[in-house]
Amino acid sequence: MATQKLYAGAKLRDMRTRMGLTQKDFAAKLGVSLPYLNQMENNNRPVSTTVVLALAQEFGLDVTELSTGDSERLVSDMREALADPVFAEAAPPLADLRLTASNAPALARAFIELHRAYRQTHERLASLDEALGREDARMQASPWDEVRDFFHYCDNYIDAVDRAAERFATGQEPFQDIRVLALAQLKAGGVKVEFVQQAALRSYDPDVGILRLSARAAPETQTFQALLQVALLTQDKLLEATLDFARFQSDEARAIAKIGLANYYAGASLMPYGLFLAAAQECRHDLEVLAARFGASVEQVAHRLSTLQRPGAKGIPFFFVRVDQAGTITKRHSATRLQFARFGGACPLWNVHRAFETPGRFLRQLAETPDGVRYISLARDVSKSGGSFGAPVRRYAIALGCEVKHARSLVYADSLDLGQDSAFEPIGISCRICERKTCHQRSVPPLERRLTIKPNERGVLPYEVN
Repeated sequence: MATQKLYAGAKLRDMRTRMGLTQKDFAAKLGVSLPYLNQMENNNRPVSTTVVLALAQEFGLDVTELSTGDSERLVSDMREALADPVFAEAAPPLADLRLTASNAPALARAFIELHRAYRQTHERLASLDEALGREDARMQASPWDEVRDFFHYCDNYIDAVDRAAERFATGQEPFQDIRVLALAQLKAGGVKVEFVQQAALRSYDPDVGILRLSARAAPETQTFQALLQVALLTQDKLLEATLDFARFQSDEARAIAKIGLANYYAGASLMPYGLFLAAAQECRHDLEVLAARFGASVEQVAHRLSTLQRPGAKGIPFFFVRVDQAGTITKRHSATRLQFARFGGACPLWNVHRAFETPGRFLRQLAETPDGVRYISLARDVSKSGGSFGAPVRRYAIALGCEVKHARSLVYADSLDLGQDSAFEPIGISCRICERKTCHQRSVPPLERRLTIKPNERGVLPYEVN
C-alpha cells in the first residue's frame, strides 16, 4: 500500500504563530531551509519525516495532531452547506473543498458561517409575521449553534478545564468518593445542600447559600449537578478565561457556553481522565462496567469516551451522537472521519434509530460509509424520567462508535464477523451529500449527480442516479 503524503501547512503556520517565531527561526529549529518551510506551509510540499521528528524532539509535539483535526470536519460541513439548492449550479468538486480546508481553513469557516447566516435568514423570512413582531430579531448565528460549533472544533476536549477537574477529583489525600468530595467542597464554600421533592434537577440561591437538588433524580444525576455547581462556584476564573478565548458573538452564546464548560468540568471530575482512560482500556470499553465503577450513567460514560483526546494520552477516536424520536441530532461529536449533518437528522439506515424499538438493549452494527471507511457502532435508548407519576418522560437514543480497526479493543466487537464484507451495512451522513446510487431510504437526490427519469418505469426511487 502506498504511503499517504502528509500536507499540514495550516497547522505548521498556526503552531509557528502561537510560538511567536518567524519563518526563519522556525526553519532553523526544524533544520530545513527557509524556502522549504515556506513550501510546506503553503502545502506545495508534504511534511517530511525529518520535520515530523524535529517537531516531536524540539517542541514535544504529539505528531498525530498533524494528521487529525479540523480538515475532515470542515470538508463535511462545507459539503453539507453546498448541498443547499441555492448552490445547485455552482457546487465545486470535492477535491477543491479538501484544498480549501487544508490551505485556507479560515476561509472555509467563514463560508460555513455565511451559509448558516443565510439559512437562518431564510427561516426567518418563512415566518415573516413573527419576525416583524419581534424587536430583538437579529441577523446572526443562533447562540446554541455557535456554542455547539465551539465544542465541535475544539475536538470536544478542553484541556485546561479537563486537567483542573482531574486535579480536583484525584488530588485529595486520602482519596474520597467524588460525591462526598463535591458535597464537602460546597460545604467548605458556605453552601448548604438540600435534597428536596422538586421537578428542577438543581436550583441554587446565592443570597442564602442553599443548593437544592431533586430527590427524584437518579444518584448519578444528583452527583453530576453537585459537581456542576462546584465548577460554577470555584472555577469561575478558569471558565471566564476560556470564554474570552472563544470570542462568542453574543452574551447569550457566552452564557450557554459557560454552562457547557461547567458541564464539562462535572463530567471530567466524575470520570477523571487518567483513571477513566485506564479503566476503559482494562474493561475494553464496556459502558455498563464503567458506569458502575464511576457512578455515572451510560450516556455520561459514552460522552466521556468521545472526549479522550488529550495530546500524548489519547484514547480511541470515537464518535458520539444523541438523537430524539424525530431523528433530530441533539448532541454530536466525532473524533473520527465520520462527521454528522449540521442540520436535520442522521442517516435512517444507522442503528441509532432502531434503538427506540428495543429499550434497554445495546444494538451493534458494522457499517460502511460511502468513502469506504468501516465502523463499529453501538446504539441504545436513553429514557429520562420526570421522577413522578404524570411527569413527562424524555426519550433519546445514543450511539457510540469508532473505525473498525479499533474493534478488538471493544468488548462489543466479540462474535462479530469483521472479515466478512457483507456484514457491513451501508450508511451515509445526509442524503444530499451521500453518493450511493441505490439506497432504498433516499429522500432527495445527491449533489453533483445527474438523474435519469423514466416515465414508464419505477424502481425503489422515481429516478436513477447516474
